[in-house]
Amino acid sequence: MLLSELKTGQKAIVVKILGHGAFRKRVIEMGFVKGREVKAELSAPLKDPIKYEILGYSISLRRSEAEMIEVIP
Repeated sequence: MLLSELKTGQKAIVVKILGHGAFRKRVIEMGFVKGREVKAELSAPLKDPIKYEILGYSISLRRSEAEMIEVIP
């Protein structure tokens, strides 16, 4: 399952980051590492961006970025 497929309020565990290079480094620095729990908090009316909670922080990602992160519910 991809992070972008989570419904509002649903929680999941990060399994894998599919991107590479600067994107991968930035996402890992934000806390999206294997084994961390992430919660979809809010989705914008046009579905982009999406607000997530991880490590007690709120982070907004574009849908295209969220599609690069694999999770399990």
